[in-house]
Amino acid sequence: MTKPAEKNERGRLSADDWAQAALDLIAEQGVAAVAVEPLARRLGVTKGSFYWHFPSRDALLSAALDRWETVEQETVFGQLEAVPDPRQRLRALFQLVAHEVKSHIIYSELLKALDHPAVQPVIGRVSQRRLEYLTASFRQVGLSRTDAQHRARLTYAAYVGFLQLNLQLHQARMPQEEFESYVEHLTATLVPA
Repeated sequence: MTKPAEKNERGRLSADDWAQAALDLIAEQGVAAVAVEPLARRLGVTKGSFYWHFPSRDALLSAALDRWETVEQETVFGQLEAVPDPRQRLRALFQLVAHEVKSHIIYSELLKALDHPAVQPVIGRVSQRRLEYLTASFRQVGLSRTDAQHRARLTYAAYVGFLQLNLQLHQARMPQEEFESYVEHLTATLVPA
């Protein structure tokens, strides 16, 4: 269990604290587990703190999903902006994504909940943005538009498929050395020389 969020100087949690706690719970137990009472207990506060920030569980879930979408975009794309060479940027992207364990778990849990009306549009936007980023990156290394789109789809399918194998089908976790070798192979296969 995660430690309770630190309260601000007035002793109150922020809406972001609640949203992050909801994301932590999604990572551990899935979207359906997000509920006010368990989160209040986890955070060491009363339900009144929740209702100070949110009118409903759905509003909290939307805030958590917005937070995840924003942080994912800033973390991944923000870190890569400083890499001028597109091939190096793609290699850095593969390394970054390969080692972001918690975000993989949250993404996998969100994929399981695609039938939820709040989850589906977020996953749709995130997936579209990722595919556009990959397509643009492959175009920058010299691939034609069609080849870049195909390579982007292949790359994203490899990512989602790997998550499926490891997090949803519970394939045995690779030893670290084997995993690093897999990431290197994937990078060499997908990033044009």
